[in-house]
Amino acid sequence: MQYTHLGRSGLKVSRLCLGTMNFGPQTEEADAHSIMDSAHDAGINFFDTANVYGGVDHRGWTEEIIGRWFAKGGERREHTVLATKLYGTMTDRPNESKLSALNIRRALDASLKRLQTDYIDVYQFHHVDRDTPWDEIWQAIEVAVQQGKILYSGSSNFAGWHIAQAQEAARRRNYTGLVSEQSIYNLFMRQVELEVIPAAQQYGLGLIPGRRCRAGCWAAC
Repeated sequence: MQYTHLGRSGLKVSRLCLGTMNFGPQTEEADAHSIMDSAHDAGINFFDTANVYGGVDHRGWTEEIIGRWFAKGGERREHTVLATKLYGTMTDRPNESKLSALNIRRALDASLKRLQTDYIDVYQFHHVDRDTPWDEIWQAIEVAVQQGKILYSGSSNFAGWHIAQAQEAARRRNYTGLVSEQSIYNLFMRQVELEVIPAAQQYGLGLIPGRRCRAGCWAAC
């Protein structure tokens, strides 16, 4: 397995990343555990998930499956660079979606509980939040880093302009900002080559390309 630094960070990840979106709704838990064990056996140390994965009726299911796999021990957590995401609506109550400081705090704690871990390696913004200022977002992330709950932050489904906004706001705070961007990118969907990839290169972000499957899902790779 080949490994590389994630963007300009010192974090080393396998060039293949295991996407877990189907764990639960389409992949039974025992099979999901076997897949993750096989990934480790092959040298894949980078796993990607999200708090909303699991389906409309069971959001968080995928994180729960991963958490029970970690709980088996065998240094599974120690050998995994874990990336999860927030933004999507978890319930019909207000303040349980997007990137407000309140939701960042609540969503992070909930993901940590489901994943049965005390920290997230890469905490990703699943989409851009046009209603929340970046200073609020970065202040909340800085607090989470200081608390030891996350190590790095990344984005997903951002436009090049959104990456620039995020990084310039982080620069004003003398903060690291984003270290990665996860985008749909394959032979048929190459729009990210126009602005997203140049922005990622300019700001030193690692690109986590995803492929869309026939069922409409996409997995990091």
